[in-house]
Amino acid sequence: MKLNIVPASTGLTWVRQGVRTFFRQPLAMGGLFFMFMAAVSILSLVPLVGTALSVGLVPAATLGLMAATREAEQGRFPMPSTLILAFRGGPERTRAMLMLGGLYAIGLLVVLVAAALLAGSADTLPDAGSGEVTPEMVQAMMSEPGLWLAMLVYLPVMMAFWHAPALVYWRGVSPGKSLFFSLMACWANKGALFFYAIGWGAVFMIAGLLVGLLGAVLGGGLSAVLYPLVLLMAAMFHTSIWFSVRDSFQAEGADSPAPPSNP
Repeated sequence: MKLNIVPASTGLTWVRQGVRTFFRQPLAMGGLFFMFMAAVSILSLVPLVGTALSVGLVPAATLGLMAATREAEQGRFPMPSTLILAFRGGPERTRAMLMLGGLYAIGLLVVLVAAALLAGSADTLPDAGSGEVTPEMVQAMMSEPGLWLAMLVYLPVMMAFWHAPALVYWRGVSPGKSLFFSLMACWANKGALFFYAIGWGAVFMIAGLLVGLLGAVLGGGLSAVLYPLVLLMAAMFHTSIWFSVRDSFQAEGADSPAPPSNP
């Protein structure tokens, strides 16, 4: 497993590639992301284990969206079955992906527990019953130590799982080793990932400003389209993940890792 260290500016290239590829197949990429969110919402309704199951499916869904991005990049229409690619690579890879999902659920639980230890009292937050998000509410949320601790603890978890689904499925790496290699790859390309985060932050900020301006011109009434717009932006972000994964490892005998034969 050889890491590929890229220039820091490559992070902005990943953002552009993600946006361009999304608009090649916007219905497919947006639809697949909506399907994943719908499945998570339905599973979360199951008592006791629903939330854990929905969280455990995140690595598998991430792999499916990576595979869909590859299809869209090559000019093909990603089919819905692409989303469950993680479970079509044979028993060995299915077990590995399920184990990876379990590890992700445990990691997220650690983040939530750490955040809860320093979470502020709900009585200190402004009343959100009106359904309006005010600057005071945002300021109060950002001042919560639990939020910043959660972000700090989640960062290494995110780095460990960033490349892991692709390494497990396309490279046949064990779940434990995939977390190590993913963490090392993210650290080696921390400059590119920094600009990647800055680039996506700018994209989301510009989108938010445009929505705000449109709301001011139309006099409000954008709540019905705001949530779908956020989901579309999230789908666009997930479309870009594949490019960061592809460029962070040297290909072994091919330009990009090839998936195993599906049964």
